[in-house]
Amino acid sequence: MTASQTVPAENPYLEGVMGPVHTELTATELRVTGRIPDYLDGRYLRNGPNPVAEVDPATYHWFTGDPMVHGVALGGGQARWYRNRWVRTPAVCAALGEPLPARIDVRAGMQSVGPNTNVIGHAGKTLALVEGGVANYELTEELDTVGTCDFDGTLAGGYTAHPHRDPVTGELHAVSYSFARGKTVQYSVIDAGGRARRTVDIEVTGSPMMHDFSLTDKYVVVYDLPVTFDSAQVLPVSMPRWLKAPARLVLSSLVGRVRVPSPVTAMVNRDSRPPGGLPYAWNHDYPARIGVMPREGEPTVRWFDVEPCYVFHPLNAYSDVSPTGQELLVLDVVRYAKVFDVDRRGPGDAPPTLDRWTINLDTGAVRTEARDDRPQEFPRINEALLGGKHRYGYTVGINGGFIGDTQEEMSTVLYKHDYATGSSTTAPLDPQLVLGEMSFVPRPGSTDEDDGILIGMGHHRGDDEGQLLILDAATCEPMAAVHLPQRVPMGFHGNWTPAQ
Repeated sequence: MTASQTVPAENPYLEGVMGPVHTELTATELRVTGRIPDYLDGRYLRNGPNPVAEVDPATYHWFTGDPMVHGVALGGGQARWYRNRWVRTPAVCAALGEPLPARIDVRAGMQSVGPNTNVIGHAGKTLALVEGGVANYELTEELDTVGTCDFDGTLAGGYTAHPHRDPVTGELHAVSYSFARGKTVQYSVIDAGGRARRTVDIEVTGSPMMHDFSLTDKYVVVYDLPVTFDSAQVLPVSMPRWLKAPARLVLSSLVGRVRVPSPVTAMVNRDSRPPGGLPYAWNHDYPARIGVMPREGEPTVRWFDVEPCYVFHPLNAYSDVSPTGQELLVLDVVRYAKVFDVDRRGPGDAPPTLDRWTINLDTGAVRTEARDDRPQEFPRINEALLGGKHRYGYTVGINGGFIGDTQEEMSTVLYKHDYATGSSTTAPLDPQLVLGEMSFVPRPGSTDEDDGILIGMGHHRGDDEGQLLILDAATCEPMAAVHLPQRVPMGFHGNWTPAQ
């Protein structure tokens, strides 16, 4: 068991259900309410920011907290263990007084922020992921840190928090960004064995924050939107004050125009001290565009203008045909009118809504439609349909907290959206539950799209405990709850990783 210092509050991203926990635990023989389906054999893993040491509430940004992965192992209808572990980045090791992992390679990416955004299993490995040119890390089955990950030396300079797995080939497709890449982002394909087999540089307007992308059976879709690099936040804390102003001018003149010279990139990668804030901000002068590129063949990108906005997470995308025979590209996304403008500590500037963009690839017209204007995030589908036409989508409705009036206590609900009927269902859950992202796991042998379960972590305010929740994906009725020995902070992304 490892404990850290108490972190002061006065910041909505450090308080209440979003506040960090301070202890690493291992617990077995976990209490279960309800029945865990027998076919669930593996681990549910969830990643999120959890500062290990004291941070400044005035400048702390939610996206820069130290990475902590929580996990629950299930099998035979039982909850076998719960673990939570900080990923041992240089900053975490320094705060805990521990030696560095054996494998720390600066070529894997920057060390100033940890892999705090997502966690997946691929090619027999557990990977903690982040974006923006920051190093990703490999973990053990028990969530201990192995070291940095560069896919066996085939992909340097960082990866992404949101790869998409092709449901047919098992390959991971990704779009990665970094201030060091100049006016490009990188599309990559990691094969089923865990090595990069293809990379393509895609030219964009400048240096955008491209948190996620969409993948269809035919196209890679990139969102070149007006959140861009802010050089003031990325320079090492150790740099002398007299050098910072000219260095900022140099970076500003380079970033978004040409690749940053390797000595500058190496200097930034080596520095393990956290930045003063997130080095990306809303840019009123940056155009908003959607890029569409064929997955195979000549990497030619077509660009389509949209109204200024930001998308962290698409729900899914697929190709369709209009009644007159024209090719359509359908994009279901969670859309923010603006982020990182007034609120520089998180995405609290505008409520996220569920929208649909339909691009006519023959005429170039883009049609936008608001599907649901209630605040919601963390969209998921049955990923066997990723890149194909889906009927159902699941999102977490969020009210209070960092959304709107920060004086109101955060509350959540679960929505199931039916795109065939245009209706939505609200899950019949205890209102004292605060949910995180819910992942879909199909029932073996299932044929219906919603035949499976939803699984994710939450916090029960009344009992002041963390829970692993399992819901029937068809009805959204609760099936089981695993009672955890401590609260799990509202974090980012989680996934079911079946046993090998």
